[in-house]
Amino acid sequence: MASSYTTHITARAADIDILGHVNNAVWVQWMEQVATEHWTHDADPAHVDAYVWVVTRHEIDYRGNVAEGETVTARTWIPDGPRGARFDRLIEFTGPDGKVKVTARSTWAIVDKGTGRILRVPPEVAANFAD
Repeated sequence: MASSYTTHITARAADIDILGHVNNAVWVQWMEQVATEHWTHDADPAHVDAYVWVVTRHEIDYRGNVAEGETVTARTWIPDGPRGARFDRLIEFTGPDGKVKVTARSTWAIVDKGTGRILRVPPEVAANFAD
């Protein structure tokens, strides 16, 4: 597993905290945004209709700051196959200076939209995220 997705996000005034840089809570929102975009970009549309992902854990390292108007490159990938209902997703945000500003490992669980229950990740779902 190593399919990756890359996008760019520009910090808006509403993203900035009292210290003049992107608020930690905003980084978490961006993590969800990037993960969701990756899912809808690479998943089979039938799977997007049938399943939703929920976060069970975030581990985040804040390594630098980003100010209003600066654009980060966000890259996410799934390094390994699923473990039952869950898999880990890595996310990295690189600033305009080329330095990594935030890294994260998030654990996501798949939920069947129809039943609302967590289920084992179907092999055909996982297959779309492998290289």
